[in-house]
Amino acid sequence: MKKLKGTGVAMVTPFNEDYSINYGEAEQLINHLIKGGADYLVIQGTTGETATLTKEEKKEVLRHAIEITAGRVPIVYGIGGNNTQAVLDEIKTTDFKDIAAILSVSPYYNKPSQKGIIAHFTAIADASPVPVILYNVPGRTMSNLTADTTLALAAHENIIGIKEASGNLEQCMSIAAQRPDGFLLISGDDLLTTSMRAIGADGVISVLANAYPEIFKTICHGSMEESKKATFKLLEINPLMYAESNPVGVKNLLMHLGVCGDQVRLPLLRASKELDLKINTAMEKV
Repeated sequence: MKKLKGTGVAMVTPFNEDYSINYGEAEQLINHLIKGGADYLVIQGTTGETATLTKEEKKEVLRHAIEITAGRVPIVYGIGGNNTQAVLDEIKTTDFKDIAAILSVSPYYNKPSQKGIIAHFTAIADASPVPVILYNVPGRTMSNLTADTTLALAAHENIIGIKEASGNLEQCMSIAAQRPDGFLLISGDDLLTTSMRAIGADGVISVLANAYPEIFKTICHGSMEESKKATFKLLEINPLMYAESNPVGVKNLLMHLGVCGDQVRLPLLRASKELDLKINTAMEKV
């Protein structure tokens, strides 16, 4: 899984004013990311507003991304949820040609036990024809994959890594210290990527890299001093990406950069005038 090291970009899904998918802007975004040095793309993660896309739209977005990417970088596809059987059913109906791995979020809302989480991911890993990357994001799921749980799942031959967005560096250190050879530890927090590199992480799956793939190339592949300096450039703008929920902020930033529009689907709303001004001011300093 060496191809899944470095900068993975959790791609936004561009929309037209009528909320339909803008495939022309999606193509423009993909080319922007590859030209900027992204190592792989993550299609239909949280940043892609997967929660508000239909099954048919998800498949079409994936098909289009594969077509435009044309093998230039690997594609990771988001398949996860809090209904284990529904996830297994989606796996059965997905064409995995040209998909390098799936990214699967820990079950949300129903707050399973650690044993329940292990059983959930084991069933997914057993069913998936491609490798599985776990996704731990307690801020959204209201449950945490402990280091012990992650390490137990790492023993499964089809589970190859974790996107760690707990913000708990001590937990990440425990995973880094005890993980089996080849198990990927991936930062899920853009600003913690340099710190995660210091303990042995393999890269990031990033929101802000939609706008600044070149900066994240430095963060992930530059020297530690270069990585640190590149990260410091993002200190002011990064919190704005989440001020009114992801991907509202990054879509607004992409609009200002001329990459794609800022339309989001309900229940999200476009950035407020106040946030728009803050982002416009902060981006001039990047």
